This record gives sequence, C-alpha cells and structure tokens, in this order.
Amino acid sequence: MSRYDTDKILGEPWLPLMRELVWAYQAFSQYSNQHVKSLGLTPPQFDVIATLGNTEGMPFKELGEKTLITKGSLTGIVDRMERQGWIQRVTSNEDRRSTLARLTPKGQKLFQQVFPHHLEHLARAFKCLHGRERSQLIAQLRKLRQCF
Repeated sequence: MSRYDTDKILGEPWLPLMRELVWAYQAFSQYSNQHVKSLGLTPPQFDVIATLGNTEGMPFKELGEKTLITKGSLTGIVDRMERQGWIQRVTSNEDRRSTLARLTPKGQKLFQQVFPHHLEHLARAFKCLHGRERSQLIAQLRKLRQCF
C-alpha cells in the first residue's frame, strides 16, 4: 500500500466511530471481567455457565457459537469445569453420536448464585442511560451490525 493509500484510509470519516466502538467494548469487557473474576470464575467459565443455565444442555458446536469460544479452547474449559463438578457430558437422546454439555446440579446452583449478581453489576453501569437513550443505541447498534 502506498503512502497515498494509507493517508486516504486514515482520513476515513468512520474511523472515530470504529475507535469509540472498540473502546466501548474494551471498557465493557474490563468492567464485566473484573466482576466475574471476583465471583471466582474466569470470563470463559462464566460465559459457559451463563449460556448453559436454564437449558437442558447443548451440543459443543452450539455452545462454542453462542460463547464465541473456539472448539480447542472450549474443550479445555469444559474439561476443567467438569473436574470442578459444574458440567457433565451427556449423550444426546436425539443423536447418539452427539455429546451435550450440561450443567450438573452443582453447576446449576452456581449459575443461580452468580448470574443474578452479575446482572445487577451490569445494571449499575447501564443506569447512566435512560429508556430513550437505550432504545436509540439499540437501534443504532443493530443498524451498524447490519452493515457487516
């Protein structure tokens, strides 16, 4: 890429929007992850517990898609959570070749303890936005997502 092309790209009017989006995501992640760690979980462990909570379990592929955890990482995370007694692997009744990840009673109890606390923690941050502002942001973020 020539210097002209670089200068042209760096002057794009959407770059400030991209920066704010990245900074907002980073701020959210830091705020959320610090609280999750205070609950004694890693962020990926919390994601798995939150995703499996109030479900009958789900195939690993679906769990990976919903948590955005890659297959290789997910296997290790679930292995460690299984050793903690939070998750069990069960054969699917619908497809015996498929294995589901499911919370154990101990994992379900953990979900019921940590999930509401984390939602309360997040709610404190989102209280700075009023109803109309939230609605506008939702609409704008939805529109931005559709651009991709």
